[in-house]
Amino acid sequence: MNLSAQVRIGHNVLFLMQMFTTLAFSILYSTLILYATQGLHLESPHAIALTSGFIALNFALHVLGGYLCGRLLSYRGLFIVGMFLQSIGCLIISIPTLQSFILGMAIFLSSCGLNVICINCILTQMFEAHDKRRESAFLWNHSGLNLGFIIGFTISGFFQLYKNFHSLFLFATFGSLISLLITILNWKYLADQGTLYSCSKNRIQRGILTGLIFIGLIIILPFLLNHVNLTNEMVCLAGIVVALLFVYFYWKEPALEISKKIKAFFILGLSSLIFWTLYQMAPMGLTLFFQHNVNRFFFGYTIPPQWIININPVVIVFGGPLLAMINQSFRKKGYNISIPFQFTTALFLIGVGFLLPPIGIYLADSKGYSAIGWIIGSYVLQSVGELFISPIGFAMVGQLIPSRLQGLAMGTWYMVAGVAATLSNYFSQTAIGSSNAIDPLITNPSYSSSFLKLAICSIAGSAVLFFLRPLLHKLIQETTPSHSTELRNYNASYK
Repeated sequence: MNLSAQVRIGHNVLFLMQMFTTLAFSILYSTLILYATQGLHLESPHAIALTSGFIALNFALHVLGGYLCGRLLSYRGLFIVGMFLQSIGCLIISIPTLQSFILGMAIFLSSCGLNVICINCILTQMFEAHDKRRESAFLWNHSGLNLGFIIGFTISGFFQLYKNFHSLFLFATFGSLISLLITILNWKYLADQGTLYSCSKNRIQRGILTGLIFIGLIIILPFLLNHVNLTNEMVCLAGIVVALLFVYFYWKEPALEISKKIKAFFILGLSSLIFWTLYQMAPMGLTLFFQHNVNRFFFGYTIPPQWIININPVVIVFGGPLLAMINQSFRKKGYNISIPFQFTTALFLIGVGFLLPPIGIYLADSKGYSAIGWIIGSYVLQSVGELFISPIGFAMVGQLIPSRLQGLAMGTWYMVAGVAATLSNYFSQTAIGSSNAIDPLITNPSYSSSFLKLAICSIAGSAVLFFLRPLLHKLIQETTPSHSTELRNYNASYK
């Protein structure tokens, strides 16, 4: 079998792995706050804090996953272990007690937080640094991820209407086991290429160390979930440490071209923090707003919150391949669809998206309920914005970062979303107010104020990034094929 055929099969396998892996996460992502308030009867501030802690830890742990995968364990090996633990975590969460909820989330996080990055690392190693097909591959793969979200959100909505959370989490367990089986059956297509682990002779010791790390996480994470404020502070601190680490890499990098690209990665990653802060409002403040402040009756049916969130993956599934084809078409005609341009577009779209709920609140009915169309429009704009930043960000790692730092950079890209989740927690708490009321006439002013501030910040951020585009274009200049060969030799010598 030739190399291109192997890449095509591997890409298709990763699409399926991504879809079923995401299924379990999508169920927890969209349902945790509703399960906490309706199933475990926790107050909204506590439920928001737990949800933000879960999301923040999930993304923060991707940095650790970026260090482990390809170094202490192979990409596919780490993924296998992670999916097994993810299945166990979902099974424990299905037991309807707060203690099981915390323990199950901890086990789930110890796996999901580490292994999701493996799929992206396997995919990015299939292409040369200058190969623009990587961007299309990530857009297609992002569609697979969001197809998993569609299935998970849809199923979650059905079960949540009847508050049958036990069966819902058992279904999540089933999805994780399917992903595990797909990986095992296609093991040979997912091998590491040139990683430290694949070249190592002491793999047993590395595997033992990885196992100890998993055990340590399962012990530590329940404590962190029980002390969410401390967790959020630690995630923010970790984000600052990682940012300083990349500043160090920038100053110490001997190759001028690589140091410029690390600088561009740093600037773009920092700008994406605004986008992800707004985006992470979806499973927290926006879900509660839709649950209590929006007229959810549509053509005689009550729309559960998970179904409205489903707008996001539907747009991504159809929009991802479409955007890939549009970008390819424009590039063939000589137009430069650059990474900075796409990031700028993302910030602007999500900012406009957050302007719509305050308009809906202003035009609300006599009982304070907003029309559902405003929240639908908001989610559509957020989702289109995600297309311009999420898969493009993953592709950016392969384009800008040398292979020896790609695992850490991929984890850092997730860490930004983790830090954003802690900020979203703050804005969600502000949005619901301090009264714990659910009457729209009482909570609408605080929701409107919070959403409006976030919208203004995002639109202002897009304007700043727009004016920084010339600088970023200079930093991200393409290399010639001969120079790319020099960079690959440089990376090899570093190993």
